[in-house]
Amino acid sequence: MQLITIPTAELTATTRSPERLREYCAQLETGDIIFFPETPIKIAQDDLDFLLGHQHVFGTFHKNIAYRPLEDRITGFESAEPSTAERLRRIMSRYSKDVIDFLGGFLGPYRSQWKVDYASYRPEEEAGRDLALRKRNDLLHTDAFPTRPTHGDRILRFFNNINPEKTRNWITTDTFDVLVEKMRAGKLNGGSSVQLPSSMSMPAMKRALATIGFGALVPSLKRSPYDDFMMRFHNYLKENSGFQQKCPKQHWEFPPGSSWMVYTDMVSHAVLSGQFALEQTLIVAKQAMVTPEKSPYGVLAKLATAH
Repeated sequence: MQLITIPTAELTATTRSPERLREYCAQLETGDIIFFPETPIKIAQDDLDFLLGHQHVFGTFHKNIAYRPLEDRITGFESAEPSTAERLRRIMSRYSKDVIDFLGGFLGPYRSQWKVDYASYRPEEEAGRDLALRKRNDLLHTDAFPTRPTHGDRILRFFNNINPEKTRNWITTDTFDVLVEKMRAGKLNGGSSVQLPSSMSMPAMKRALATIGFGALVPSLKRSPYDDFMMRFHNYLKENSGFQQKCPKQHWEFPPGSSWMVYTDMVSHAVLSGQFALEQTLIVAKQAMVTPEKSPYGVLAKLATAH
């Protein structure tokens, strides 16, 4: 895994070759983080002041404030002042549109081959948040959505650190393909052998893998076997204290005014600290992948055919 830094001069280039655009996509797909020291998403200063100045208003019982672009509405936030909620909706709508417009050019091979998912505003300090274990951001995990199945499409997330003073601090570890192989070998407990819970045992894993290519649904969960496996894998990583404590870790600091993007279904990540961030999620079609064999779907499909 590498941090691929994109300087401002490259962003302002008038032309980029199709080969370069495919390279950006391939780097993301293999688990690299693309980093912009100076964000390409310009947010008006008065909008930033509004977001930073209303922390006491935006602090809620919800994990994040979500903006749903397809419905043009905010969730996870309630205000007695309609004007405050409307201002937040307009800011998030503009942010979402600007990110999508930028990525439409920067990630050319994916253009028109994604579904626009939620954007979010994260006003809370991440360090020390009191969240249920499976919702904690500070535990290493790969992303899966319990209520929004992807059926093998990819979860691409674009982040902005809008904190004017503090970095946003992440850790990452091995990518999904490496973690799955370690799990199959029973070595996700810091390198030593460990007994898997029954839901992640090899028989259960094989049953899930056997139907991945057929798009069948798990009736009780309304999601595909792929999504069921990815959700259980997400939970297993967070609940595995040996893995959390002993796995190899890379530390990343994203400074104020920077942006970065990553396939969070591929990269096992955690947020240790940081306050005030914006994020936009896109669900990129698996058919659009430049290196489809490296995606979680491709990795699991290969295992399915091997058993």
